[in-house]
Amino acid sequence: MSELLNSSSSGTPRVRFAPSPTGFLHVGSARTFIFNWLYARRNSGTMILRLDDTDVERNTDASVHSIFEGLKWLGLNWDEEYKQSERGELHRQMAEAIFRKGLAYRDFTPAHTGDSERSGTQGTWLFNPGMRELSREESDRRAAAGEKFALRFRVPRDAGDVVRFTDAVYGEQIKAAADIEDFALLRSDGMPTYHLASCADDADLRITHIIRGQDHLSNTYKHVLIFEAAGFTPPQFAHLPLLVAPDGTKLSKRRHGPVVSVTTYRDAGFLPEAFINFLCLLGWSPKDDRTKMSRQELVEIFSLEGINRANAVVNFKENASSNASSALSTVIPSEARDPGVPYDEDTFDPKALWLNAEHIRGLAIGDLSERLLPIVREAGFNVTQERMVQITPLIRERIKLLRDILTAADFFFVDQLPPYDPAELIPQKGDAAMAQKVLTRAKEVLANVEFKHDPLDRALRAAAQELGLKAGQMFQPIRVAVCGRKNAPPLFETLEVLGKEKTLDRIEQATSRLK
Repeated sequence: MSELLNSSSSGTPRVRFAPSPTGFLHVGSARTFIFNWLYARRNSGTMILRLDDTDVERNTDASVHSIFEGLKWLGLNWDEEYKQSERGELHRQMAEAIFRKGLAYRDFTPAHTGDSERSGTQGTWLFNPGMRELSREESDRRAAAGEKFALRFRVPRDAGDVVRFTDAVYGEQIKAAADIEDFALLRSDGMPTYHLASCADDADLRITHIIRGQDHLSNTYKHVLIFEAAGFTPPQFAHLPLLVAPDGTKLSKRRHGPVVSVTTYRDAGFLPEAFINFLCLLGWSPKDDRTKMSRQELVEIFSLEGINRANAVVNFKENASSNASSALSTVIPSEARDPGVPYDEDTFDPKALWLNAEHIRGLAIGDLSERLLPIVREAGFNVTQERMVQITPLIRERIKLLRDILTAADFFFVDQLPPYDPAELIPQKGDAAMAQKVLTRAKEVLANVEFKHDPLDRALRAAAQELGLKAGQMFQPIRVAVCGRKNAPPLFETLEVLGKEKTLDRIEQATSRLK
């Protein structure tokens, strides 16, 4: 066991992220990891990952995989890694030390029920007086005889006793000791409880700052008692405001579906740096109120003082996430679904989408191209890296998520365009005859022009003048013919990437649609 922990004089901070592998990596847990990581990196400290995996009945390998997959996607590393399940002897040593001081006692009662119970101000069970007042000799005798017991903390019961600590976010916290139950340190099977294991590990790992969700605030009174009973100065606590849905309820998978899972954002096409940026703004704000921030900028300006007390709302539409399986199938493509089907934007907070689009626009073409290429290939399109680099600048301003490439640029990837309404070929203030005339002349002109931006521009504008048409009336039928829709990237750049053969073939097919 480490020497006395003193967070005020321990030098650089040591922080930890301690998830329980009983479910997927929740967005709230990801934010907790990010805030710990930023605090450590901002202050040249140590970031520790500790799996709190002592809940054997609920732990799953799938959950462990989800945690590591999510953290790997975020791209934020850690300096030390531990598994709580491998530290049981350490936990029992702390429990024994507290017991030897007379600050814990054995409770041989199968369950605290009946007349022996006492209630606190909230009507909760506090302790069994028959067990709390049992003599040490009698306790030792029954334990030696093999009788099962739980080891309980002997919470001070004198009038006026209080437990207090100062939270870096919520300020001074005080609770009457008389309202805290004699909580278990060891269960009757000898396994440590969450409270004991967490405190023992935090003390041994010399954790100086515990940054975690506000839902742990009520546990902290017990943890302060454990630290002090074991002879350790409690770390500095900083509790983070909860993430809630628009209706104010705490985010949960059962109620809100996959929008609460980190991997949903990954699979939908968020950039990890944009997702980190978004999560940071849920419950924290920089002094200068800027919104878009790089990872390095976040490191440079993050502080606990910037954390808000009010719960942070994730502004998705509730009905978009009420059916988890439906939302998941919309957001995450599978082999049984066309990967080009667009996501439902209501699944995500509009600010998250806006930030992701901003970060996408800030990427270099080569970087963005490398991130888009695996998505395109996974969808079954055999696209070269060189061609992807050509396509990327044409759609960079037109996508919010990486997966949007499959709908914003699909006409670059397919050999045959899907069916579209021939009426789309008709230009503004024109008719089918005008469209036919445009396409016929375009085919003649494009067959003899170099497929580069400037020659294409000059040739098609000249053709418009020959036909007595405005440029827009000339360009729309061609754009629809080669892209299958009006809303598409700039025409000349698009034609250049598509190439002469495919362009002429699609114009020929379009003329047939008008007949």
